[in-house]
Amino acid sequence: MTAPLLEINNLSKRFGSFTAVDSVSLTVAAGEIYGFLGPNGAGKTTTIKMLAGLLLPSGGSVTIDGQDLNRSPQEAKKKTGYIPDRPFLYEKLTGDEYLRFIASLYLQSGTEKVLTEAEKYLELFDLTAWQHHLIEGYSHGMRQKLIMASIFMLNQPLIIVDEPMVGLDPKSARIVKELFKSLAARGTAIFLSTHSMEIAEELCDRIGIIQHGRLTTTGSMEELRLQAATGTKNLEDIFLELTGAYELQGIIRALRQDTEDHGSR
Repeated sequence: MTAPLLEINNLSKRFGSFTAVDSVSLTVAAGEIYGFLGPNGAGKTTTIKMLAGLLLPSGGSVTIDGQDLNRSPQEAKKKTGYIPDRPFLYEKLTGDEYLRFIASLYLQSGTEKVLTEAEKYLELFDLTAWQHHLIEGYSHGMRQKLIMASIFMLNQPLIIVDEPMVGLDPKSARIVKELFKSLAARGTAIFLSTHSMEIAEELCDRIGIIQHGRLTTTGSMEELRLQAATGTKNLEDIFLELTGAYELQGIIRALRQDTEDHGSR
């Protein structure tokens, strides 16, 4: 049996007496898109920062393509592409200079081949005309597309994504979704955190739900439907049920009744 490309074992993070992530364990196979969902404050961002090597865990381990992130951080990070929800970019570089900088960080040779690959993504994202402009003049959506181009061009085995569609126009969002599907079909493992139930339902092979720092639910859409007692079909309703947001149903019913009452006048 092939080893998982991403393996998380009992991963924990404590800040003083507060436990943000509590013994999370999961695996992601090559070619799999794994959705990581949870309410605000559930521990998603803390988990992602540990996977990206930006936070040291308080316990547990992360293995990326056979490399232990704690023991061999440089080797593990070379195999990982990280797309944050709020990208930090060097604003006094042009888009082209930024791509060259990223290529030089990850590669000792073959940078020109990677930059040729980047041209394809710049064209897809309508950034070709902007590649020689300073990043300080880019909109949020343009910055998001540039950092995506910088990660996709490297062709790494694992991509970690936090809210990928924030700031993207509908055309770019559609392109990103198709790119994720294409990358997964070529064997890339994608760990995707999002608040969009529609995106998760469309893209993800399996979905994990984290609450209060603990991974409480994981499985395919069919498996999640079986866990949901109501037999509901869409992921939004499944998520609300499995995360205990029962009071929302009463709120929704009251709002709908109010709408009907006003509409009948």
